[in-house]
Amino acid sequence: MKNLFKPAALAILMSVTAASTQAFAETPRRANTIENSSGAEIQQLTNRLEEIKSMDLSSMTRKQKREMKHEVKAINHKLQTQSGGVYISVGAAIIIVLLLIILL
Repeated sequence: MKNLFKPAALAILMSVTAASTQAFAETPRRANTIENSSGAEIQQLTNRLEEIKSMDLSSMTRKQKREMKHEVKAINHKLQTQSGGVYISVGAAIIIVLLLIILL
């Protein structure tokens, strides 16, 4: 019985994994579209951020504060995607440093 359990469990696990990866591969991926914007639009967005930072938030209602927070996040996200920078995670940086230490 023990000899039959391990291969059966392995076969079931592999079939579930293969089905999920195939379903993931068939889903259409959203294209990374980075809009090339002019410096004027970037300047306009940064000016809007400065306006929001200089506002008196104590006189606003909770809903208005939440809307401002969402607007700031959207503007920051748009500015980050337009910068086109390369981002690296902390874990990846540690792995790179360790590989450099080992190889050198």
